[in-house]
Order: sequence, then C-alpha cells, then structure tokens
Amino acid sequence: MHTDRTSSHPTLIGMLTPSSNTVVEPYTAAMAWPLFPEVSVHFGRFRVTRIALDEGSNQQFALDPILAAADLLADANVTTIAWNGTSASWLGFDTDERLCTALRERTGAKSTSAILSLNRLLEKFNVRKLGLVTPYTADVQKRIIANYASVGIEITSERHADLADNFSFAEVSEADVERMCREVARDKPDAIAIVCTNMRGPFVAAKLERELGIPVLDSVAFTLWGCLKESGIDTLPLSDFGMMFSQ
Repeated sequence: MHTDRTSSHPTLIGMLTPSSNTVVEPYTAAMAWPLFPEVSVHFGRFRVTRIALDEGSNQQFALDPILAAADLLADANVTTIAWNGTSASWLGFDTDERLCTALRERTGAKSTSAILSLNRLLEKFNVRKLGLVTPYTADVQKRIIANYASVGIEITSERHADLADNFSFAEVSEADVERMCREVARDKPDAIAIVCTNMRGPFVAAKLERELGIPVLDSVAFTLWGCLKESGIDTLPLSDFGMMFSQ
C-alpha cells in the first residue's frame, strides 16, 4: 500500500483508461497543454475491448485489474487518480463510488471518475433534461437512460452509433459527433453529454456550445475537469474547451 503522499510541484495526475482507447491520451494531453509543466497527466491501461451488457463485458471492469494498473500509476507519485471511462453510466453510479473508495484506500491518492465528474457538472448546471450522444448499442443506451432517470434526469433525446467494439468508437468522426449533438439539441435539453472517452468530442464541444447556447459536456473534457478540481487546480486556462472550465 502506498502511503505518506504529500502535495508537490508539479501536480501529477493519473488516468486509468481502457486498453483499446486511442482518443483519451492525445486529446487529454492537447487540452492540458496550457497547464504544462505545472500539471502533467500520466496513463495506465487495463484490458477493455468490448462494451455490452453480458457477463464477459462486465468482468472487464472488475476491481483487481484496475487496482493493479493503479498501483503502477502510484509508483509515479500521482496525487489524483481517475477512472477515465464511462462504465458506471450503464453499470450503475455506485460502481464508480466503490472504485474511487478502493483507489483512495489502495494508493492514498485522491480519486474521481468520468461519470462522477459528469454527475457533478449536471448538478452544477442544474440539468434536468439531458441530450445523450454515445457510440454504444441500443441496449447499453437504454441502461444509461434508465440510470439517469433514477436520479431525476430525463434524457429528452439520444443518438448512438450502435457499436460494441471499443476500438471502433474512435472511428466515429468529429463531423458525426457534431451531427448527433445537433440532432439531440432539437428537443431543447438543458445540456448535452457526449458519453464515451474514446469518442472524438473534446474539440467540437466548445464550438457546439457557442452554436447551441447550452453546455456540451464531453467525457474526455469532464474527466480532466474532475481531476483538476480534485487537485485544486484553476481550470480557467482551459476555458476555450468549454463552459465547465469557466465555472
């Protein structure tokens, strides 16, 4: 167990990410660049290749391989560790609560996740009607919709790419992400969430916010936001990437 963790300069942030994800690392690095070298982001992977509602898929998110990856990040003295994936949106928000507790106990670092960060932002923006954009299959999408309904957030409209192979999510183009967001915006949600950290939403979100006049909350962006908040870092230098960073 890693103990005796103290704050230092620069701030080192650790991200746990699916093995087949090719978006989250380069996009996070590009977004975080205005904070470098005072803040640097480091990644650890564990095996995730397919998103579905069967036992084999669910087992990819068992604690042991995630904690093993976290141990390696902890060797780098990261002060915050985030699960940079969105599995809690369909498995249940409590799964990320338990994971973050385990990460804190195991490493001594602060912890957060993509979905816990999203839910914090939905509360900050007082979102009750949400547009949902994902690459997932219809059954996964329905589970996400039900989980948000259970906490009083209505999905007013949704679009999904109907994909299950995690690598393929990165092949959904930025133009397609924009199109899906504009389509769900027709039903006048309070905000739009792009839920998947292997989807190319970070660089189009702010542009869409200016066009649509509502928060467009991208998973890669709000995971970074959550880590910076946990670390006590001013997010204003990243305000070009969306409303969340100006809060």
